[in-house]
Amino acid sequence: MKIALSICRYLFVFLIILLSLGPFLWVLMASFKTNSEILSNSLSWPASLRVSNYIKAFEIAPLSRFYANSVIVGVFGTFLNLLILGMSAYVLARFQFRGKKLLMVVLSLSLLIPGTAMLQPLYLTVNTLGLYDRLIGLIIVYAGFGLPVSLYILSSYFLTIPKEIEESAYLDGAGFIRTFFKIILPISKPGFSTAAVLQFLLCWNEFQFVMILTSGNQNRTLPLALYYFKSQFASDYGVMFAATMVVIVPSILVYILLQRQVISGLAAGAVKG
Repeated sequence: MKIALSICRYLFVFLIILLSLGPFLWVLMASFKTNSEILSNSLSWPASLRVSNYIKAFEIAPLSRFYANSVIVGVFGTFLNLLILGMSAYVLARFQFRGKKLLMVVLSLSLLIPGTAMLQPLYLTVNTLGLYDRLIGLIIVYAGFGLPVSLYILSSYFLTIPKEIEESAYLDGAGFIRTFFKIILPISKPGFSTAAVLQFLLCWNEFQFVMILTSGNQNRTLPLALYYFKSQFASDYGVMFAATMVVIVPSILVYILLQRQVISGLAAGAVKG
């Protein structure tokens, strides 16, 4: 019986790995193939590593510009999100004040609002402020859009930190700002890493807002590049798959590099959060 359960367990794990890696490996192989190879046998290995597909992808669409825009929006959108919400989440986790429960309820309800419902008001607001078709507009929108998730992750993690640490700092004469940046922030790296990865992936992969809030190619990001290939060069499958790899690989690398911090941050937040 134990042997059968072990076999079932390993088969289940293998199935999960196959479902996770299968599509990625298929797109990776297809990115080095010609159209004839893809259409004749999509599951076969490429006859040769056609790096020309990647070169052609950068020639067809302004991927370099889209790539730079995605990096700028992802980095600064994540930084702004964590800068604002770090101290906010700390206050919510540590202090009692009037309206705290109402604020938490409002933030909880905001998670239920679909992104499409906010397109028109966001467009009107951004356009009125003169931030339409500007990277700073996207950065502010993404930082605000990730507010509820980052706030809950960070506040849940702060609840796992013993209050005695802060009390000792206050007794030694440290104020709120110094205590937060010198003591709380260094020991909260797992929580911040978790929130940073989720926020960066939101900025990197988001499609609807960047499509509505920008025009032309000057300030658009990588998800629009795939739409560019789909609408104009859909018949060149090898190049389209190469562009897909260019878009998805950075987000995968970010998660791999911060995997341990993300897992520990989520696990710690689940204890008391």
